Amino acid sequence: MIFCIDIGNTNIVLGIFKEKKLLNTFRISTDYKKTEDEYGILIQNLLYSSKINLKEIKAAIISNVVPSLKIVFERLIKKYFNLKALWVEAGIKTGMPILTDHPQEVGADLIVGALAAYELYKRALIVVDFGTATTFTAVSKKGEFLGTAISPGIRISSEALFLKAAKLPHIELAIPKTVIGKNTTSSMQAGIIFGYIGLAEKIIQKFIEELKEEVLVVATGGLAKFIWKEIKGINKFESDLILYGLNLIYERNQ
Repeated sequence: MIFCIDIGNTNIVLGIFKEKKLLNTFRISTDYKKTEDEYGILIQNLLYSSKINLKEIKAAIISNVVPSLKIVFERLIKKYFNLKALWVEAGIKTGMPILTDHPQEVGADLIVGALAAYELYKRALIVVDFGTATTFTAVSKKGEFLGTAISPGIRISSEALFLKAAKLPHIELAIPKTVIGKNTTSSMQAGIIFGYIGLAEKIIQKFIEELKEEVLVVATGGLAKFIWKEIKGINKFESDLILYGLNLIYERNQ
């Protein structure tokens, strides 16, 4: 079994693979203050609850956008699984050329998602990842990583409005029935959600204009599920794209 871990700013996503098959996934909150023991016990309990035998896990691969958690996960993988994790970072084999000004600065999660999407569809792509930030990644029909656009995520936008506007409440992210709100909550939902849909549609449109070729637009990420169908231009939703990409990179580095 291969243990795949994607450490994001808001959530950490875990996946267990056996012979390319994803057996189970787990999502836990990212907590910068947790120690390797706190994470280790939590992760062990999740795996035990799904009847996964820790002794059958033979390797671990990790993508990470939170530098302070690298040492924490290095220690917990060694202590609780007796393994040395493979990290998605400069020097790892992906098979995907990174055609940006500074390839070493590209987020591991962006590369992993782009690689998985290309392996799945083998064509020019735009990968839209709805996470803490919302990222748009262009992939050529040759499988080249062309570049990205990065915008604040939906939840960040909502939290900023709540924190900076004294009279506006904290709201649930939900798609309202109308854009013209009749109360504060529905008015905020309309502005945030429909405004965000407009943002995504415009960026996708501009990507297609610059790419000058037919593309498939694939959505992924923790916040994609409830909004992707509302956005014109998005063709597919792949919930476990990053985990499949991690498993693929592990295989390519053996």
